[in-house]
Amino acid sequence: MALVVMKFGGSSVADANKMKIVASKIIAKKNASNKIVVVVSAPGNTTDNLFESVDKVTSNPPLRELDMLLATGEIISISLLAMTFSSMGQKAISLTGPQAGIFADSSYTRARIKKINPKKIKSLLAKNSIVIVAGFQALNPKGDITTLGRGGSDLTAVALAAELKADLCEIYSDVEGVYTTDPRIIKTARKLDYISYDEMLEMAGSGAQVLQSRSIEVAKKFKVEIHSRSTFSQNQGTIITSEEKIRRKKMETLLVSGITFDKNQVKFTIVDLPDIPGVAAKIFSKLAKNSVNVDMIIQSAAVNKKNDISFTVCKQDAKKAQLELDNIIEEFKNSQVVYDEHVAKISVVGIGMKSNAGVAAKMFEILYKKGINIEMISTSEIKISCIVDERDMTKAIEELHKGFGLAKKVEKFS
Repeated sequence: MALVVMKFGGSSVADANKMKIVASKIIAKKNASNKIVVVVSAPGNTTDNLFESVDKVTSNPPLRELDMLLATGEIISISLLAMTFSSMGQKAISLTGPQAGIFADSSYTRARIKKINPKKIKSLLAKNSIVIVAGFQALNPKGDITTLGRGGSDLTAVALAAELKADLCEIYSDVEGVYTTDPRIIKTARKLDYISYDEMLEMAGSGAQVLQSRSIEVAKKFKVEIHSRSTFSQNQGTIITSEEKIRRKKMETLLVSGITFDKNQVKFTIVDLPDIPGVAAKIFSKLAKNSVNVDMIIQSAAVNKKNDISFTVCKQDAKKAQLELDNIIEEFKNSQVVYDEHVAKISVVGIGMKSNAGVAAKMFEILYKKGINIEMISTSEIKISCIVDERDMTKAIEELHKGFGLAKKVEKFS
């Protein structure tokens, strides 16, 4: 008998009808001689609605209380799903993250899982129950409930699959898998049959919202193969696995696997900084202490013992960054901060880059021919990212997707 972890996103459990579809899918899986652990997110837009409720009472909520509030969304899902199973004559039980034995560090809102005690889950599985676990939440050392960051239900599912040594980990959402780019923007986007952990990590970190990047890190570390697929389709999705397995299945890998984008970016430039040791360390250490996550960084060559530093942060951190930078530059005469929130990050990702030269040159040429100006560039072994004006974002994605041969063939009828 196999053990399967099945995770369902908020759109999959948004209302009673969808809950029944999910329950039927789980029952079918169980009837195929499987033990089932289900992880669910908060229904529909519940988490966004909870954030809106917070905004009505305070602009600076205590993080402990914020986590107490946000954790209620998943509790709604697990209890309603358990009731749905009961109405269908199935034995099921709901567990919060703490009840399921998930323990995290002392952080709030972005806690990291430290350990999982699976004793209770294993006991319930032995009694032939479907175990439904609230994603996104855990217990911290203070005995408080805490949350694992946006998309944390993916992390819950993968971590449970690793701890339980599950035979299969399926992540269900309203899309059929991982695409070469967002199919809502580019209609010719293709679904990938396979993608490596490293590619998926780069795509998630570059704006693709299929899976939380931390969940991929855990999957890679513990060799948990993930099947990303749709709740509302029987079609095969995308298998996220090791590069070695993909290479065994394919003689050649794609040069580029996907084009991602991220509009949630603000570019800051600090102009006329003194070109002396320790300036960059002072700036970025102070931002880090205020939990401002910096993405791309560029420092210009010094001119007259002055230089400029540009970097990007997510829009949620922009106000904190602005306040901290205003304090920092008071130490440096004639320096000033300029920011631009009308930018987007475009990235090309693919393990094929490791063994093929010229990807960067091709990317830059494609953008140049379409008159798209590149404001910043960063690279890794399998990714190249550029900051462009947000008005050029869609055009850049279209041209790169076409230029790297990622578009699916569209039949023409005479």
